[in-house]
Amino acid sequence: MSITKKSSRYDFSIIANWVPSDSKVLDLGCGDGELLNYLKAKKNVTGFGVEKDELNWLDALKNNIDVIQLDIESGLSEFETNSFDVVILSKTIQSMQNTEIVIKEMLRIGKHVIVTFPNFGYWKNRLQILSGKMPTSDELPYAWFDTPNIHLCTIEDFDNFCQKYRFKITDRKILTDKKSVEILPNIFGALALYKLVSK
Repeated sequence: MSITKKSSRYDFSIIANWVPSDSKVLDLGCGDGELLNYLKAKKNVTGFGVEKDELNWLDALKNNIDVIQLDIESGLSEFETNSFDVVILSKTIQSMQNTEIVIKEMLRIGKHVIVTFPNFGYWKNRLQILSGKMPTSDELPYAWFDTPNIHLCTIEDFDNFCQKYRFKITDRKILTDKKSVEILPNIFGALALYKLVSK
């Protein structure tokens, strides 16, 4: 029996609130499987992960996660339509080449989609750019020369993206330091969480 450690990710509890109990969940870019283990403990989900990085894939296996080593951008066609209740892409969208295609595939595979990403428009990021540096923070921990991120976006960017491609937003939560941000979220929010369905 595996022991679930306390998560260092404060967004996990919000994701769990959006995931029905006993549901079937696919976590894309699952890393070491921490989120799936959290959801198994809190919501009794049946969880499966997809991870491209070999070391993360091995860590997920060690953490008792059913995980497939696969490139998200080329391998989602293997999954049947509506085969999952929830498909999650947590802090991974900014490293995707073809964001629109990935989210369309997620909406095909799952009844609900959860996407989380660091808000590049957060005021501390803007301040670092004004000082002449690429931002680094808890949400954006990589230096410019070793980052996997290729499509950083702001909350406003993602809202416009969803409107353009007709992705229906059913819930949205913006966080900074474990607190919900209601006023000027595109400036004061560090992390964005979205729940989407097909229109």
